Amino acid sequence: MRSGIKMVEKQLLVITGATGSGKTTVSHWLTEMYQIPQVVTHTTRPKRHNEVDSVDYYFETESSLAQKHLIESVTYSGYHYGSSHEALELAWAKSPLISLVVDTKGAQTYLETFGKQVTVLFLTVSEATALISRLEKRNDSPEAIQKRLASAEFKRDLMVSGPLHDQAQIIVNDDWQETQKTLMTIIEQLRQ
Repeated sequence: MRSGIKMVEKQLLVITGATGSGKTTVSHWLTEMYQIPQVVTHTTRPKRHNEVDSVDYYFETESSLAQKHLIESVTYSGYHYGSSHEALELAWAKSPLISLVVDTKGAQTYLETFGKQVTVLFLTVSEATALISRLEKRNDSPEAIQKRLASAEFKRDLMVSGPLHDQAQIIVNDDWQETQKTLMTIIEQLRQ
């Protein structure tokens, strides 16, 4: 038992939603508040100015990514992203409850692969314009933002559909204080 979390089997909080919905913020907050480790995922995209290899992502080449035992992967804006069995085991070695940030397609794969071990948190906002504002604050280039907003993946991740619709806990992340209260309730439920 760590951090007051009473669990016997490995559990995974899968955090999903559109770009800019607050997935990484939520994952970092869960780490700070409850010491829930975040699974580090892999990408072939270049590092942003404030990112650290092996913390924000494992920054990979196409060749090094091919060596991983991926559970799911996606191409997003021309770059490959994926999560691996190796990264999951590294996180579970730290705690029986871990979090993972993935797109909705990845969330679906995790739900199918790990079943009841997974709790899906789907983040959204009331107004799509809030997502654009958040992307601009990340210092992404206007071209990159427009490319992302026009992508089929972005449009897919705006909605929770299919089996995720019945399984996901939907969190409208308009107000950070309210989002924190919702997250606290979810963690308390997982502790029972």
